Amino acid sequence: MELVTPTFGLVIWTTVSFIFLVILLRVFAWKPIMGAIHDREQSIDEALNKAELAKLQMTKLTAQNQELMLQTRAERDEILKEAKILKDNILHEAKKQAQDEGAKLIAKAKIEIENQKKAALIEVKNQVSALSLEIAERVLRKQLDDKGKQETLVESLLKDVNMN
Repeated sequence: MELVTPTFGLVIWTTVSFIFLVILLRVFAWKPIMGAIHDREQSIDEALNKAELAKLQMTKLTAQNQELMLQTRAERDEILKEAKILKDNILHEAKKQAQDEGAKLIAKAKIEIENQKKAALIEVKNQVSALSLEIAERVLRKQLDDKGKQETLVESLLKDVNMN
């Protein structure tokens, strides 16, 4: 058992070596390790803060984007409404103009028809008067010759007039 139980000198030297090692580690290793851990902790905190700021900015941008989308839709609806009103006005104006033009053309056609009718009546009157004069001339010529022939001539001339 002597191998398992250490001697008093070994315990003292082991304790001194351990204390010296702890002091050495505290001076040379513990401070740099703790400094590195502290730096790492600060960089993680900064990264988390930046991530939180980015998240807030993203939320803000999303809200602004939604607001812009709503404004854009409202403007689009307004533009479409104005375009529809303009289209309706243009169509109404075109219909009115077409009706006015149609009314003018109809009036012009009626005047033309009336003029044609008057010209045709004048021509018919001229033909009737010419025919009447011709009949009267023939009757007067025949009247001087024979009264019986005059009647037959008038009847035949009247038959010719009815047939035409």
